[in-house]
This record gives sequence, C-alpha cells and structure tokens, in this order.
Amino acid sequence: MLKPVFALLALFVTLLSPQQPPATPAPIPPEAVALVNPVKPTPASQAFAKKMYGYDCAMCHGTTGDGKGDLAADIKPPLKDFTDPASLKDRTDGELFYIIQNGRGTMQGEGERLKTDAVWNMVLLVRSFAKK
Repeated sequence: MLKPVFALLALFVTLLSPQQPPATPAPIPPEAVALVNPVKPTPASQAFAKKMYGYDCAMCHGTTGDGKGDLAADIKPPLKDFTDPASLKDRTDGELFYIIQNGRGTMQGEGERLKTDAVWNMVLLVRSFAKK
C-alpha cells in the first residue's frame, strides 16, 4: 500500500528538483575534426538517412532542419537552423560526424545504432538542408 505513495513522492521530488544547466560540451577531438566524408550518396542511402533523421532528430531539429521541432522550445541554447548556410559553414564534416555519433550537450548520439556509412549519409543530409 505504501509503495505507490513512495513511488509518487519520489516522482514529485525528481520533477520539482532544480535542473542543472547543461555543462559546456567538451571540445571535439582534433582527429575527428580532420575526418573527411568518404561516402558518396545514393538515393537509397539518402532515403535511409532521411528516415532515421525523422525518427531520431526531427523532434528537436525540425523536419526541414530549421531547429523548430516539437521539443525545440525547451532547449537552451536554441538549436541551429540548418537551412541557413551560415549555421554550418564553420563545421567540418568530421565534426558533424562526431556530433551525430557521440552527441553534444543534451543531444544523444547515435552511437552503435547506425553503421559508419549511415552516419556519414546523415552528415550529407544535414548539409543538404541548406541547399533548398
């Protein structure tokens, strides 16, 4: 009888605790920055990247990469608008690969869920948002 009460109390304490501001992300390793995308896109590989983006990324980054996904309003600092060519001009493909695979700030990375070529195709997809 008391277990549900304690569980509810624990939930409320968790929800009402002050949230810690996100820590400053660690710098991206130089060897990752220097990586060059070895993948040539195909219609099938880009379709798969778009599908995975829709599952894992669009909720925050928006379906067009504009940074206005359903959850974006609660994210600080605001997400970049990938449809603006200036937003990624200072990022190498290696940096984007590293961020997609390992995450950044509060963003979860793909880790081992996607094969290396699929992550590189995701980099191509993200870059393509600025070309529309």
